[in-house]
Amino acid sequence: MSTSTALPASADAVDQASPDEAARRLALLLASTGEGIFGIDMDGRCTFVNRAACDTLGWRTDEVLGRNMHALIHHSHGDGSDYRECDCPIFNAFRRGDPCRIDDEVLWRADGSAFPAEYSSYPLFEHGQVQGAVVTFVDISKRKHAEELLRASHDQLERRVAERTSQLRELAHHLEAVRETERKRIAREIHDELGSLLVALKMDVNWLERRVGDEGQRAAMVAKCHRMGGLVDTAVDAVGRIITDLRPSILDHQGLWAALEWQAQEFQLAGSDEREVRFRIFVAADVAPPEGGLAIAVFRIFQEVLSNVARHAQASRVDIRIDVDAPPQPVLYLQVSDDGIGAPDEALNDARSYGVLGMRERAAQFGGLLGIASAPGRGTTVRLVMPLEGAPLEELRQNEPGPEAPGRKESRREGDPS
Repeated sequence: MSTSTALPASADAVDQASPDEAARRLALLLASTGEGIFGIDMDGRCTFVNRAACDTLGWRTDEVLGRNMHALIHHSHGDGSDYRECDCPIFNAFRRGDPCRIDDEVLWRADGSAFPAEYSSYPLFEHGQVQGAVVTFVDISKRKHAEELLRASHDQLERRVAERTSQLRELAHHLEAVRETERKRIAREIHDELGSLLVALKMDVNWLERRVGDEGQRAAMVAKCHRMGGLVDTAVDAVGRIITDLRPSILDHQGLWAALEWQAQEFQLAGSDEREVRFRIFVAADVAPPEGGLAIAVFRIFQEVLSNVARHAQASRVDIRIDVDAPPQPVLYLQVSDDGIGAPDEALNDARSYGVLGMRERAAQFGGLLGIASAPGRGTTVRLVMPLEGAPLEELRQNEPGPEAPGRKESRREGDPS
């Protein structure tokens, strides 16, 4: 550290004047500064002090001079605990030659009150020897108060943002539940109303076909009935697909495990010979498929992942693996990997990647985690970790799906689902 402090610099400036003039100028200099300044000798006793220091500390000059400054103004920490003199940074400036600048401690006034202070202490040299230290300090109560207000305002803002985020998430979850309910209702009505009407129409067409009486027109009428029957069959198939897309009945009637297998089979059939699909599912014994919103969330995430692969990946091979750990805290691990074109991180994390955002929100709603690893030209892996009975989040981050274990109730399909 440089040994040229404010005081020695002033001393250099007054060396050219007479001793009386130098003393007068030094006194004016010390009195004019707004910072508190005092000097201490090698025993820590005050050798000089300016007016600002006395005003801030509440002592008169004659009450400070010759006093041990640590014992006078720096004897305790802010919590009132003892501040040992051997640990005092002010004194270490001349004892160890360690200058300091501290802004997280307090100094004590004559009336026993403390105030937050920023102080610095630098060795004072004379003829190359340390003779003590020069200390400057300033009351930073207003600054600390402003920082506390700013911190409180920031904390309040963060709480409000968290509350709004929570409210928006709850609203999104509510809307999703409403959509699922509406899908179920529409699917049921289509099945009950339109489906039954189409079946009745098909029966009427068949009845007409059997009862065409005019031999001359019979062949044409029969052909027309066949075409009408074919159109009805196509309409029935279309209605069935619409119902399934809205709400697969297998999810309600046979449970999540069967629904996931069915969806994998549909994905394989839709891809024809364009891609190879390998599907494996291992479910520990005694783990019943979840129901309600959790089952819907897992199924919809699986649907979205396979839909993204079909639309964007251009993959020739897709590996799907589902593992469900054993009780008492079963966890579902779902992983879909492809060898497609992949995607950069910025595309996956884009705020407009609504499909990815939707999957992550669905997972988070039930305490799950969804991760995506991808790179251009290197394929994509999507991994869902979902607690089925409240497994801790930290466990989900640490656990990995293990190999097939004995004692598991195994349902396994590889290659072409059958």
